[in-house]
Amino acid sequence: MAGRFLRLTLGHLTREWPYKLDQILASPDDLATPRSLHPAFYGSFDWHSCVHGWWQVMRLCRLFPHLPEVQAVDALADGTLTQEAIMGECMSLDRPMAAAFERPYGWGWLLALHDELAFRPARPWAKALAPLAERIADRLAAYLPRLCYPVRSGKHDNTAFALVHALRWARRRRADLALLIEERATGWFGGDRAARPWEPSGEDFLSPTLCEAMLMREVGGERFAGWLAAFMPDPFGDDMRALTSPATVTDRTDGRLAHMDGLNLSRAWCWFSLAPFLPLPERIRDIASIHLGSALPHLADDYMGEHWLATFAVLALTADDGHVAA
Repeated sequence: MAGRFLRLTLGHLTREWPYKLDQILASPDDLATPRSLHPAFYGSFDWHSCVHGWWQVMRLCRLFPHLPEVQAVDALADGTLTQEAIMGECMSLDRPMAAAFERPYGWGWLLALHDELAFRPARPWAKALAPLAERIADRLAAYLPRLCYPVRSGKHDNTAFALVHALRWARRRRADLALLIEERATGWFGGDRAARPWEPSGEDFLSPTLCEAMLMREVGGERFAGWLAAFMPDPFGDDMRALTSPATVTDRTDGRLAHMDGLNLSRAWCWFSLAPFLPLPERIRDIASIHLGSALPHLADDYMGEHWLATFAVLALTADDGHVAA
């Protein structure tokens, strides 16, 4: 399965077209091709999908270093994740009116990619990516104090999902940013009780309820079990039924409706990760497995899912800590 995922993602990391730009044009001079604007992350339909596609292949190469596809990934990284290309990405990020570019979803994934690359210090990739990671960390540090309310959507602007990745990165490199994330997360979510999720929305690929719990797991330490018990007093009750059955996908050629496959995969990631802290953890893992199984056969049904779904499958299958789920 890991080899299949690697081959699938290698097929689109450098596929420039079709591509969805996230750009505000400040002048006619800003019109350019994806490769000109993003010399490292120009494939996979959009910037964030290319970034987390790289995270996916790098995690799989770390977990399965003897797969024959690893050599192809390394060669592609040597030619793509270069200092020159990353400085081009920094220049793109520094453009006028690009302050909110990919905030916060792409920011979280870029930091996760930098974290993953650091597991292979003998290769030059983490060092090359560091200037872009630091720029994004600086932007996050400036943004969070101004964010009065967390974004509780099920799409790219979800605050909690991005901060799960950002906090893991910051704890290894930026104690000030880690403390800020912990403080903001506690202030936003620490008093939440008895969740009654009105989910999913029709184009979600994240669960706001479960992503919040994931962030509080990262923040809470020994206090998390008590917080979760108050937040989900009965994970099998009627109030939580919306989160325990897979969402229905009606059209996998429609990029937004195909989000439902991603929702099922991201729920699986959350349920696997939260299971040790909930009553009847094996039953929770069964719920996670059902969600995972509903989406795994459809990762490559159409390019609207193919360019990103395998990342969320890997997130779920590695149970979010780098260990392959049973």
